Amino acid sequence: MNASQSETPQQILERLGLALPPVDDDPHYTNARESAGGQIFISGQLPYRDGVLPMSGRVGAEVSVDEARDLMLQATLNGLAVAAHATGGLDRVRMIQMLAFVNAVDGFEQQSRVADAGSNLLTDVLGDDGRHARTAIGVASLPRNSAVEVQFICEARR
Repeated sequence: MNASQSETPQQILERLGLALPPVDDDPHYTNARESAGGQIFISGQLPYRDGVLPMSGRVGAEVSVDEARDLMLQATLNGLAVAAHATGGLDRVRMIQMLAFVNAVDGFEQQSRVADAGSNLLTDVLGDDGRHARTAIGVASLPRNSAVEVQFICEARR
């Protein structure tokens, strides 16, 4: 069980009005790769919704902090879908690390606030299994001019 001890991670997602998106293959790289030690490395996830990047640009210019937080939540949801696929189910995911990238203007200092949206989703859905080490980094650009990207290391809970 997780945070509420009475709901499964899937039930929590449903209560939050969220659903894991489908995981699509990419011809250029794999979405997840397991190490010999059992850690699963999740490729960087952009905040696609139904195959579309809903907004692009730099946080602090074209994208507000609140919009970036919403985008981080979506990117995290996409990463959770890959993690669930790689581990055999959402109830088997144990997060180890989150690396959050924020495409921001020079001098932007709220990377952690943006990343908090993803961290909160992980702990809300997975409870203690969602707690993770984290780094939040401001960058000059991201693929497709995305405002955020998130990457994870997780493992399958036994």
